[in-house]
Amino acid sequence: MHGLARSGGSQELLRWVSGRADGWAGLLDGDGTVLHGVARVPDAASAGSAVLAADCARELSALGARSSSFDKGPHTALLFALDGPPDVTPPVLAVVGRRPLPDGLSTLLADAALPLAMCWAAETVERKRRRVDLAESRGREAVLHLLMTGQLSIAHQVAGALKPSLPNPVRVCVVECAGRDRDEVARVCAELSGGRSWIVRCPVYAHHLILIAPAGPEPADARLGPRVASVVDDCVVGISEDVALPDTATAYRQAFHALAVARGLPERVARFGAAPGLALVTGAEGALWADALLAPLLAHLPRRSQDPGSQELAATLASWLAFSSHATEHLKIHRNTLSARLRLIGELLGLDLHKVADQSALDLALCIRATPALPRPAGPGGGPSGPPGHSLDDILLLPAVHSWAVQQLRPLGGAEAAGGTEKAGGTADPCTTLRTWLECEAQLGPAADALAISVPGMRKRLTRLETVLQRSLLRTPSARYDLWLAFRALDLAADGG
Repeated sequence: MHGLARSGGSQELLRWVSGRADGWAGLLDGDGTVLHGVARVPDAASAGSAVLAADCARELSALGARSSSFDKGPHTALLFALDGPPDVTPPVLAVVGRRPLPDGLSTLLADAALPLAMCWAAETVERKRRRVDLAESRGREAVLHLLMTGQLSIAHQVAGALKPSLPNPVRVCVVECAGRDRDEVARVCAELSGGRSWIVRCPVYAHHLILIAPAGPEPADARLGPRVASVVDDCVVGISEDVALPDTATAYRQAFHALAVARGLPERVARFGAAPGLALVTGAEGALWADALLAPLLAHLPRRSQDPGSQELAATLASWLAFSSHATEHLKIHRNTLSARLRLIGELLGLDLHKVADQSALDLALCIRATPALPRPAGPGGGPSGPPGHSLDDILLLPAVHSWAVQQLRPLGGAEAAGGTEKAGGTADPCTTLRTWLECEAQLGPAADALAISVPGMRKRLTRLETVLQRSLLRTPSARYDLWLAFRALDLAADGG
């Protein structure tokens, strides 16, 4: 009996008791709710036994008795109230069997009451611990979501209750711990960081941990990312640049792209290569264009109080652009809710959200709006002003954007990647592979057909290009938006605008 209590807990003890009673055994609340119910040989009578036990538990509670015996038809129910902490109502042990009951069953149940009470108390504590862990995990996930959407004041308030306080500036690490328990890796990361880092279990990828660590100069042997990779032998780590806390979303994307590179390195750790973001080089013209493009969305007023407002729709759009269908896990909404919101966003903006071209424009516009340092020309009244009618092509024709595009595609080599006017040639050419993939809306199947190769072959090409570009392509957040914009900018320059 005590061996079963140590190895199998209350469930196995109840199974053993039900076998000795040749009937049904369970734990019930005073109101008759069955907490655990077991029948060694389940049959049609088991449901009736549970109903009888519930009725008897309510009657025992009404009588205020510690134990009792109830007969109904051919069955007898024996009930024992278990002991528990003073501030907690313990459950009732109930056994239902056909008469005559086995000899000595009452004594056996009295002996089983103590180990059952101990198991129940231990399991109750464990359930409470799990609820607390889940609440803390959800709280940290909420702080991450607030940082990603730029709601810093609320993020600081929630983080102040959970500890540690949010650092500024920060360095984001994404730890992929496939094959290892994520909670165990989280404990290792907490120890290595000395409790100074925010550790969040990624709501989208089940094997990812997101570490928001204080940024600053550190000796090479003290950096958190490499130390995690060296201690946890089967994990992979991507590390962002040092950024200000409001740029956490950008840092996460950087760390995710670095993770794609780290998978192919023997040291299993990579840091994001320094590269200017397109949002920063678009300047005031880009800011005005983004404001105009997103205006119908940001001005939207819901018709009903339960409908999503402009801020919620903008957060949904940003999550979907970053995580695609995984946005349901990120936002904790049903896929039908996500589809309905995307349809509304597409109608408001007059765009097809299933086309990479429109996705790229929206991703750039959201990144520009998340960069408050960008200047906006002031009109006579002091408000924003500027030439109306800016299009995306106008923005991509800016000299600074052209330089950015050349830098993005330079790792691919060739005349096109260098900013020349000649288009790439054969189907094995990396620029041709990327162009075809983007023209096929970043779908592997159609792109493979267009290049006359297999889908696994197409996947292998893109995987190799992830290492060349040092960006993630196949997994979201993907660099496909930046690549589409870079190709478009070079095409416009080659065509003379």
